[in-house]
Amino acid sequence: MDEVFSERVCSYQDVLNFLNLTRNNERYTVIRPVLDWTRPTLVNMDMHLCAILNVTWKNELISWDPKDFCGITRVTVPRDLLWIPDLYIFESVEKDDEYVNPYLSLSYDGNVTLDEDFKLIINCKMDVHKFPFDTQSCDISFSSCCHTVNELRFLPISNSTKVTRTSKEILLSQGEWEFLNMSVRTHNLSFHEHGDWNIVQYTVSIRRKPLLHIINFQLPILFFLILDFASFFIMDSRSDKLSFKMTLLLAISVLLLILRDILPSKSNKTPLIATYVIVIFALMLLSVLETILVNYLKDMDSARQEFITESAPGSDSPCTKRLSAAHLQSCETEKNKRTPSDVFIPSSGGNSPSGSPTVVELHTREKVTESQWLCLILEELQKLRQSLSPCSAAMAGKRPYWTQVADYVDRAFYVIYLLSALLFLFILSLEWKN
Repeated sequence: MDEVFSERVCSYQDVLNFLNLTRNNERYTVIRPVLDWTRPTLVNMDMHLCAILNVTWKNELISWDPKDFCGITRVTVPRDLLWIPDLYIFESVEKDDEYVNPYLSLSYDGNVTLDEDFKLIINCKMDVHKFPFDTQSCDISFSSCCHTVNELRFLPISNSTKVTRTSKEILLSQGEWEFLNMSVRTHNLSFHEHGDWNIVQYTVSIRRKPLLHIINFQLPILFFLILDFASFFIMDSRSDKLSFKMTLLLAISVLLLILRDILPSKSNKTPLIATYVIVIFALMLLSVLETILVNYLKDMDSARQEFITESAPGSDSPCTKRLSAAHLQSCETEKNKRTPSDVFIPSSGGNSPSGSPTVVELHTREKVTESQWLCLILEELQKLRQSLSPCSAAMAGKRPYWTQVADYVDRAFYVIYLLSALLFLFILSLEWKN
């Protein structure tokens, strides 16, 4: 046979002339290439990432014997010379038709192969609930616009395992996404009165690489939260502490604007990262309000301390005047109640003729009166000491009441704040992990 082929000189044009394959021959371009119209055309197709689409179908109107043409089994012809199945991609938003393969590969048994490379933008329903630890699945569905399942059927050339392996070998750069796998299946889509259409559906599963978003977004917010915890240990500089917390709050607000640009505008579920930012923002806002309350309580004691300082001994303060007036009034009352006549002691010698006391009786009265006055002075000193005890305690350096309340509030809030933040971060990490 090789000797026979070597004696003849053949060309591809001989095959085209034999088939009468010309641009004017509508037999090959206008109608679906079948001898029996009831038989469907089987279109074998294969798709890989990087937009490589391989489509093969059988043209029943074309065939030749390779023996008659020096063993030629395949020729390449312009695509406008033969009928091509119409392919429609349901999820397509934009298709780059800048490069279109102008040729078809035609086999001696009538099999026609079309290989195309193109860039496709598809509409993919994304679930960003676990962003940036999310996994997305996008469908690419191929079907025909004009031919029903009785006329055109699509059959995948490669199964899911082979398509995944080939795509991983071809795919060089994955950028933000990591390619996981690709699955393929066929099903029919029914339009009732219009019939059923055969569909080949490829599902591409990809996973986002979270490292960039963790470094640029999540870690800064966590660092801001840690700084807010540390701000509780700032000593006595109330204005600096409040200014520091407000700066952290504004920094979180800036990151919220960045998050708005990252996340898609439409999502069925609230993204966990949005919950992460909002809850931390709310906790830091409560921390600012708590700082304002603590400062207010301490300012109340500062004002009271100034009042006590002005009321020191020797000063003509309202407190001193009040205590002095009370002391004098008490003494005058006691004088009126206890006169020398109240402590009169008659002598054993009886009364004098004139009815007045004797010298011994006057001397006794004077002694009793001095004793009574000493008791009165002692009582007044004790009362004065009790009245001055709050002022003296404050003057001795005792912590003011509202300052103690502010410290208790600050400590209690810090413990609740810390436990709430840790519990929230723990629950959120479990949600992201699952």
